[in-house]
Amino acid sequence: MADYLILRLSGPMQSWGQPTFEGSRPTSTFPTRSGLLGVVGACLGIKRNERDKVQALADSVRFAVRCDQVTPEGNPARVIKLTDYHTIKDARESYFSLKSHETIQTWREYLCDACFTVAVWLTADARISLGELVDAVQKPRFTPYLGRRSCPMTRPLFVGTCQSDNPKTALDQYQPATGVIYSEIEIGSGNGRFRVRDEPIINLPRQFASREWFVLKGGDACS
Repeated sequence: MADYLILRLSGPMQSWGQPTFEGSRPTSTFPTRSGLLGVVGACLGIKRNERDKVQALADSVRFAVRCDQVTPEGNPARVIKLTDYHTIKDARESYFSLKSHETIQTWREYLCDACFTVAVWLTADARISLGELVDAVQKPRFTPYLGRRSCPMTRPLFVGTCQSDNPKTALDQYQPATGVIYSEIEIGSGNGRFRVRDEPIINLPRQFASREWFVLKGGDACS
């Protein structure tokens, strides 16, 4: 049995960025590892330039995400993507150059009417306790957002804590107990899997390494 912290990410808009550059900013269909680390790190009061603390957090926690069905007034809401158009001054031409464009166009994607339940657990060599995480998400040092500052939460992050055999059975204890689950570890057999660049490289800002997510088909809320 392991201990789990359960969080809920709910709001009218969310944006969980995929590797890209200034012009196009697509969102993943579920919270990325880098995004979840940002949410938890904000609650702990970790600043972006505190690389040792960011690395310690990344080494300490793992996630599983369930895509929940939102049902306002009993009617299932379909998650859709919204594209917001902007113009930006002084946008960078590349990651490695200080030279910038005067003005560029940019398209930013958002998820509308999405809700996610997240199981958080500690690694064997964690440098933080689950109790510290519980305290942080209940009394955040910095305001957490749903991927971008323009995406506030409509409910508190904290749902509860539990003990369970694996992240899936931990999530099953909290309603709604359906929906596709994306896990950082394989659970049982027959899991789908895919690779994505969402592991932040702490010493290279805005750079990401590839890693695997495992998929458990439990519904169609986030397909």
